[in-house]
Amino acid sequence: MTRSVSESTQGRARQELIVPDSRVLNCWWVRYALLGLGVTSLALGIVGIFLPVMPSTVFFIIALWSFSKSSVRMHQWLYTHERFGPTLQAWHHHRLIPKRAKYLAVSCMALSVAIVALFVAETWMLPAGIAAILAPIAGYIVTRRSELSPEAA
Repeated sequence: MTRSVSESTQGRARQELIVPDSRVLNCWWVRYALLGLGVTSLALGIVGIFLPVMPSTVFFIIALWSFSKSSVRMHQWLYTHERFGPTLQAWHHHRLIPKRAKYLAVSCMALSVAIVALFVAETWMLPAGIAAILAPIAGYIVTRRSELSPEAA
């Protein structure tokens, strides 16, 4: 059995997404725990938009996953959101990260390490530790595709 979710918003064509009911968990306490994780991840993603030390996209991906298991309505809202939806859809369908998002993510990570090194840390250990954590994340982001290959399009 599937549930059809549709939405009509200002300036956008009506979009419809079919979400299988089987994806939403039946156990109430797990569903509410995942809903809480989704709301928390969504809030952290929004905070990450304004703070250069926090990534936002990863939190939106976690929120989208947890909403897919707990709330069809929240999943649909985030998946078709005017600002966040296209990036999440590109990731979901093709594992793409837009070039602009890569540039912003890696730049913000570098800026964060620089701010900590210049204004916060008293020794080199804290910025080195932060850089050691952020370097593999930046490497992962940079190595993801940015555009569809001609065969996949």
